[in-house]
Amino acid sequence: MRRLRLSCLIGLALVAPSAARADQESDRLREALRSATAQSRALEDQRAALQAKLTATEQERDRLRKQNEAYRAQVKEAEQAYRQAVKDFNERIAERDDSLEKWKSAYGEAASVARSKDAERAKFEGEATSLKASNKACEAKNVRLVKIADDVVTQYEAMSPFEKILDHDPVFGLKRVEHQNAAQDFRDKILEQKAKP
Repeated sequence: MRRLRLSCLIGLALVAPSAARADQESDRLREALRSATAQSRALEDQRAALQAKLTATEQERDRLRKQNEAYRAQVKEAEQAYRQAVKDFNERIAERDDSLEKWKSAYGEAASVARSKDAERAKFEGEATSLKASNKACEAKNVRLVKIADDVVTQYEAMSPFEKILDHDPVFGLKRVEHQNAAQDFRDKILEQKAKP
């Protein structure tokens, strides 16, 4: 600004010799000085506005940097939480797989035990059925055996004392053959009734 004034003064000193021209020249120089001053003030105002804008921009930049750093920290925390969640999830999956395998093996064992018990039950039911049938057959044979024994006793009781003497007498032995044949028939009937397991 000083230079501008100094240059204006030098210009005036040079122009002084001619007054008419000097007045015109001085008016022109004054006008140029006013114009330069106005431009200088406008430029100064513009510089102050730009400086304020620069300061605001720098503050905004700093605020955005801090916000960016905060977001990066949040992203890191989120990544760590995600990794931990994935790790926990994989561990739970592994535990579930282990327990599933244990359940499968326990189920397989229980199924095989159930199959063997079912086979034993079927076998025992078959044996029980055959034993029941065998028992019924034995009961029927026992009834026939009792009837045969009753026939023997009845026939023996029906013998008169004279027949008994004749039957046992070694000299006469007339009825002995009949008696032996009847005893053999009874023996055969008894043997037929023998239970066969």
